[in-house]
Amino acid sequence: MTLNHRTGATAAAATLLAMLGLAVPPAASADDVLAEVIAGDWRPDAHRARDDERNPQASLEFWGLAPGMDILELAPGAGWWTHILAPYADRTGGRYFATAADLDDPELDDRWRQGRAAFERRFVEQPEIYGDVELINFGARSAPLPEAAFDFILTARAVHGWIRWGLDDKVVEELSAALRPGGILALKQHRAAPGPADPERFAETGYVTEAWVIERFEAAGLELVERSEINANPDDTRDHPFGVWTLPPTRASSMYGTGDPPDPDFDHAPYDELGESDRMTLKFRRPE
Repeated sequence: MTLNHRTGATAAAATLLAMLGLAVPPAASADDVLAEVIAGDWRPDAHRARDDERNPQASLEFWGLAPGMDILELAPGAGWWTHILAPYADRTGGRYFATAADLDDPELDDRWRQGRAAFERRFVEQPEIYGDVELINFGARSAPLPEAAFDFILTARAVHGWIRWGLDDKVVEELSAALRPGGILALKQHRAAPGPADPERFAETGYVTEAWVIERFEAAGLELVERSEINANPDDTRDHPFGVWTLPPTRASSMYGTGDPPDPDFDHAPYDELGESDRMTLKFRRPE
C-alpha cells in the first residue's frame, strides 16, 4: 500500500521513538480512523445530526471499507458521504473519486455545472482536509467509467434517479465493470415493499424493490454477498403523498418534477415522526 504524508509521518515518528528506547503507542486501527473522520469537525452540524438515521460507521463496516482502497462515490450530491470517505481515503493511503456533471456534454444544464463547481470549492480546493479529490465526468452521454479501477464503490439513494432518467442500464453495467476483482459495491436505497417490478412507480415514489436491484446487478456479473437491516425503518408505510421526499430530510409538500409550489399549510408532523425512509443496505462483490 502506498503511504500518504500522514501515514508516512506516523511511521517515522514510531521509528524515532523506538531508537530512543521510548514506548511506541499502538497504531490506529482502521476502525479508529473511520471513527475519527466521522467525528471530524469539518462535517456540517446538519450532517452530524443525521448520523442516527444514516448509521455511517455501522454501514461502512458492514460494506467492508478498508484502508488503502480506491473509492468511487456515485453522484455525491452535497457530499454527506464525501465528508467521511475522502478524509478516510487520504488518511489510510487510498484514493477518493466522485462522479460529477459531464463537462464534455454540450447540452449540460447550467444547474449541473454550478453544482459541480460548488462541489469542487467544498472538497477539491481543501486538500488539507479531503486529500486529492478526483472528479470523473458522468452523465447520459459520458464515456464509460474506467474498467477494473476501484476497490469500493458507494451509491446511496440513487437507483430511482437512474430509472427516472433512463440511465439504469448504463449505470448498472458501468458500475459492475468499474470494480476490480474482489471489489465491493456498497448500495443503499429507499426500499419498496416486495412485489412485481414497476420501474415507473419506482421513479415516481423513490422506492425500489430489493429483488429488482439484486436481479439487475447479478445479471451484470456481481454477486450479492450480504444484506443488512442497519438502515431499516419498519414504521415507514411508503405511501406518502409526495413519495419518499415527503419524509425528512427533504420534507416536500409538492410532487417532485411537477413544478408545483410547496404547500405552506401541509402538515409535516406525522411524516417527521416517521423519520427517514426504510432503506435496503446491500453488499455486492465482483468475483475474483
